[in-house]
Amino acid sequence: MTLGPAATTGEIVAFLGTLRNYENIAGMGRFGIVTDNALGISNPVMQKIARQVKKNPARALELWETGIREARMLALYTLDPKTLEAATARRLAGDFASWEIVDAAADLFVTARLERLIPEFAADEREFVRRTAFSMIASAAVHLKQEPDSLILGYLALVETHASDERNFVRKAVNWALRNIGKRNRTCHVPSLDLAEKLATSANKTARWIGRDAVRELASEKVLARLKD
Repeated sequence: MTLGPAATTGEIVAFLGTLRNYENIAGMGRFGIVTDNALGISNPVMQKIARQVKKNPARALELWETGIREARMLALYTLDPKTLEAATARRLAGDFASWEIVDAAADLFVTARLERLIPEFAADEREFVRRTAFSMIASAAVHLKQEPDSLILGYLALVETHASDERNFVRKAVNWALRNIGKRNRTCHVPSLDLAEKLATSANKTARWIGRDAVRELASEKVLARLKD
């Protein structure tokens, strides 16, 4: 069966069911991916399917509502960042329960230029919503190359504020955001490294881990050499 732009939600879900891979499901679980509703289809395959069925925001939201891991990934791939609204992003975020869904959504939200949601998501106490904020920061630091460095550096305050959140998927995203800001360019490197060094001496165990890990990368010869170019 070959899917095309006219494929319905039901047809897509039925096709995805034919690709179920139990070995892949087990492998996903080992990487901390929530597999309760997973079919075990790899993201490269999902991206190929997305290219076949094309963008379709209304259908994407129907796919999201199925709760199937792969259908939700396909929803993120087939939403249109040009028309994605903040209200829809909030709606999706309320369902987040797996880090890989969060990170795919974060890239979409940044492409849709919804950075205004970052402080709101960071203030949210739900683990995966807060992770979304810092995944968005990590993405913005890399992809928003034409934006002023002041925009990206402004997120360091959020990094410092939430560096003590000990929840695994938050602390890793906070660390990721800090490292990506620091690797953006020489302008962003110095204040990021300064914050990393400050956190590395914190009395808080989680902040200390985030700081030390970030210092390790930001002060490495590899990063320093790249920033000199």
